[in-house]
Amino acid sequence: MKQGEAMSLLKQLLPLAALLLLSIVPTDSRVVTSVKDCNEFFLQQTPPNIPGILEGGNIRDQNRYKVICQTLNNTRTFVTLYDTQNKIPVFSAAKFRGSAAGRPLTPWMIEPQLEDPDDDDNMRQADKNINYEHQAVNTDYDPYNQQGFDRGHLFPNSYGSNSTEKNSTFTLTNAVPQNKRFNRGKWKKIELCVKRFLDKSCINNNKKIEGFVVIGAKPSDSSLLNNNKINIPSVLWSAFCCYSHSQNTWLAGAHWGNNRDDDLNHLETKTLGELHTTEGIDAFPGTRCPKSLTVPQLFSKCPFKSRKRKVIGIHKVPRKCVGKKQISWG
Repeated sequence: MKQGEAMSLLKQLLPLAALLLLSIVPTDSRVVTSVKDCNEFFLQQTPPNIPGILEGGNIRDQNRYKVICQTLNNTRTFVTLYDTQNKIPVFSAAKFRGSAAGRPLTPWMIEPQLEDPDDDDNMRQADKNINYEHQAVNTDYDPYNQQGFDRGHLFPNSYGSNSTEKNSTFTLTNAVPQNKRFNRGKWKKIELCVKRFLDKSCINNNKKIEGFVVIGAKPSDSSLLNNNKINIPSVLWSAFCCYSHSQNTWLAGAHWGNNRDDDLNHLETKTLGELHTTEGIDAFPGTRCPKSLTVPQLFSKCPFKSRKRKVIGIHKVPRKCVGKKQISWG
């Protein structure tokens, strides 16, 4: 082959080589087109089934629902499926690896790539000079803080295993308008008790804490905040699953409750099958998580309460979850 012909062939092959290189180099985009791009946060890399929204790993309306690989300090921490129309998350999912103490002094942040796909990967505080069209911002919530609603975490900061994980939960793409008494009452109790159960019972064969959680919200038909901008969900739900080396079995449970103030003092622990039947949500499809069994009955009422809260900076956190009687957590 002559030198000129060789150079011509090389020029033709260069674009193909570039495409091949791009196909094998991993990207770190925060807002992605498929849940497969963040599947490390799902048990057996399998996302939940949410009727009409996410079915068989496929998003039914990709213009409306966006997958966010939540990223802070260039570190992925959990995954959220976000509804840009209702401006609340459908769910957040994470791998639980044990919980670090304390509550960080972290301001609420936004997801820049929901507005501009070419923006930075990392979450950050909102710019007051920008009109955010596809997500909620702090100013959407502020006027309503005294009217009975919190910025309620889906994936709680208390579940973070380190400071980056804990700080990253303070993104408004991981929050919904939550009735204050519901959020600070029975929902908070469930968060604390599930966390304690995961810490104590979900020890894998490598003697490490490992569990998976999926926590979501069902939008209401008509309840909205801030001039019809943000949907106030009617129901919050959560599910967990893990393998317990000590019990040589898979453990799972689910909770859900109406996002309102009522007379219920606690939310009973239900099975994954009951969550599927009642709310239509299959939290861990195709896995070995038990559908008809849950953790021991003593956990169903989760009889724990928070002691007097201590202040760390400007935030208040429960010192620990205390039981009225001793309970074996496995």
